[in-house]
Amino acid sequence: MATPPERPTGTVTFLFTDIEGSTRLLQELGDDWVGVLEDQRRLMRDAIAQNNGVELGTEGDSFFVVFASAADATQAVVSAQQALAGHAWTGSKTVRVRMGLHTGEARRVGDDYVGLDVHRAARIAACGHGGQVVISDSVFALVVTALPAGVSIRDLGEHRLKDLPRPEHLYQLEIDGLATEFPALKTLDVRKNNLPLQLTSFLGRTAELAALKELLAGGRLVTLVGTGGIGKTRLAIELATEVLEDFGYVWLAELAPITDPGLVAQTLMAAIDVREQAGRTPIDALIDYFAPKSALVILDNCEHLVEACAILAESLLEACPKLKIIATSREHLGVPGEASWRVPSLPVPDPEWLPALEQVAESAAVALFVDRATAASPSFQLTKENAPLVVQICQRLDGIPLAIELAAKRLSLLTLPQMITRLNDRFRLLTGGGRTALPRQQTLRAAIDWSHELL
Repeated sequence: MATPPERPTGTVTFLFTDIEGSTRLLQELGDDWVGVLEDQRRLMRDAIAQNNGVELGTEGDSFFVVFASAADATQAVVSAQQALAGHAWTGSKTVRVRMGLHTGEARRVGDDYVGLDVHRAARIAACGHGGQVVISDSVFALVVTALPAGVSIRDLGEHRLKDLPRPEHLYQLEIDGLATEFPALKTLDVRKNNLPLQLTSFLGRTAELAALKELLAGGRLVTLVGTGGIGKTRLAIELATEVLEDFGYVWLAELAPITDPGLVAQTLMAAIDVREQAGRTPIDALIDYFAPKSALVILDNCEHLVEACAILAESLLEACPKLKIIATSREHLGVPGEASWRVPSLPVPDPEWLPALEQVAESAAVALFVDRATAASPSFQLTKENAPLVVQICQRLDGIPLAIELAAKRLSLLTLPQMITRLNDRFRLLTGGGRTALPRQQTLRAAIDWSHELL
């Protein structure tokens, strides 16, 4: 049996793949799906192995692979797409696999790779369609002058991708004899929306997002309920991004800055650029806008305007059959049909029974701390020696995302032991929010004070 290649370090190329419409194929094929999945895995693994790739993970029909060379990665996806296209599939079905390549810096924790470049590769793959290979600008620069025979590149322009801090310039590999025309990429630019571009990666909350997607699929009003700093706003934005392709329009109304209940409807009007009409109330104008549209609205920070938000939500939902609403609040709105969902803290390992380093690193709270700490102090790494300290900090902060982020930023000024000492006065420590953040988000004390002002 051949020895698998060593896991590369430094600058590497990541590949993510998955079958388009796998759930539909499973339903159509029944028991035959197992054979289709096995064939797909065999064809993928042959192409990966022949081009020096290292398979890092397989979940269902998806692959996560790393290559030391962008050229090898490119040849692997070309070979894989050719093999998949030429295969005789069970039930005469067509199996199309979307693929994404990105070259970046690899940061290893045990046998895993972590960091923004891994997330970037996953998002690039997710925006494509079955049979399509989408590559990043970094891959393009490395392979454009040495493409495999019969392969060319199409410039797809810049696109905003879910949870990435800046637009990405994307390209498509075009392989002779295979499909080259696909629908528009599934990016944030395709649908009309005003979702803010996130400057930090979104970590953990996979199970929460899945549960919320089910709630939203089965209802029309989902309210995320939780204390200040628990991550309601970010979770709502991520949820909206996850379901973006299900709606023609997605609009966010940020209500935290206003105190007058009479301005709630006007705030949503301003977000979607709807003008007031003579003889029509703001709610009437919004109904006129949303009534014919498939749309999703986020009403963010409703707790100090609950009654006004409830009236707006109920009025819109009654008159606009294709509208759905996500609300964030410290309490539910009390609207008929509302699904109220409490946002939990991030899970933290038990400091008395710490698992292996790889498992500690996968904990949502620790992963968030490490990600933000690395941004503040690039030399920081999670090790066996400092992992217990990081876990202790996350536990002392009750797994609250805002508190963890603010603490991690302090690593540019404090050591971990110093941070633990100062956590005896946790509110004095956590005073490092960004200057452009809303005042309620700049410190944990501010988040709590902001809430207390509502009483």
